[in-house]
Amino acid sequence: MLQQTQVATVGPYFERFLAAFPTIEALAGAGEHQVLRLWEGLGYYRRARQLHRAAQVIVAEHGGRFPRDVDAVRKLPGIGRYTAGAILSIAFDARLPILEANTTRLLARLLAYRGEPASPAGSKLLWQMAEAVLPRREVGTFNQALMELGSEVCLARAPQCDACPVAPLCATAAQGLQAVVPPPKGKKAYQARHEAAVIVRRVGRVLLVRCPEGQRWAGLWDFPRFEVHAQNPRALKRELVEGVRRQTGVVIRPGGHVHTLKHGVTRFRITLDCYDARYVAQAPDGKDARPPMRWLRPGELADYPLSTTGRVLARFV
Repeated sequence: MLQQTQVATVGPYFERFLAAFPTIEALAGAGEHQVLRLWEGLGYYRRARQLHRAAQVIVAEHGGRFPRDVDAVRKLPGIGRYTAGAILSIAFDARLPILEANTTRLLARLLAYRGEPASPAGSKLLWQMAEAVLPRREVGTFNQALMELGSEVCLARAPQCDACPVAPLCATAAQGLQAVVPPPKGKKAYQARHEAAVIVRRVGRVLLVRCPEGQRWAGLWDFPRFEVHAQNPRALKRELVEGVRRQTGVVIRPGGHVHTLKHGVTRFRITLDCYDARYVAQAPDGKDARPPMRWLRPGELADYPLSTTGRVLARFV
């Protein structure tokens, strides 16, 4: 949960998750639907699905006990070198290094490494450094201290060198290179995108679609949603009808505009317009190629894992 997410955000989710799944067996035996619902709002949903699959592997192949062998741990879904090192050092005091955003910055500054830390050469050097500085005991405490030092003292901007316990060892501080080590990241280029979400109504129910593998929010449920390009109301209505039919096979009669949301996903800055629509008919062809769909009463939406924007739009059902 803490990958790409702040501690303050994770806390309540972690408590609810552990209450629902107090053991690896409980998590392994749960449905993906339930796992995603409890994860809803944390984002990066692939983490939840991989955690669920990892629990199933641990139960099936390791008797429900988390493996201590680093090679076995790295074979679990979603676990790479950093996560394996973090788990095994903190839980079992294994002498394994970690390297994540904060420790990368800290170690790069200690070495005054002016190259790109994420490059093959930079990554190799910093992993070697992370391994070289490990103590013989209390490795987990040491690794956590490195992360804390990076996140609280060795800041990306305005590092607090006066409060740093390793400042006398820091080549970057000695040379006054804090502003250029590691190299500042360039501004991310974002692409504008216009999407439409459609609340399709049919006799007191609304249509949800399960997001397929390989697409944004895979495994979650959402209202029919797609990119639109229309420049006038008539063309927009045609796009809404065609977009819903192509995605679900449902023929609709578009209604009015409901709500507009602006949000960011990866490299996109998305303007999402939500529209009402009425069910007209179901096309008979292409059913095998369509994602799973559900016609749900408004009260049932609370039981389904939705994207963050989908949960907002559910208020208008």
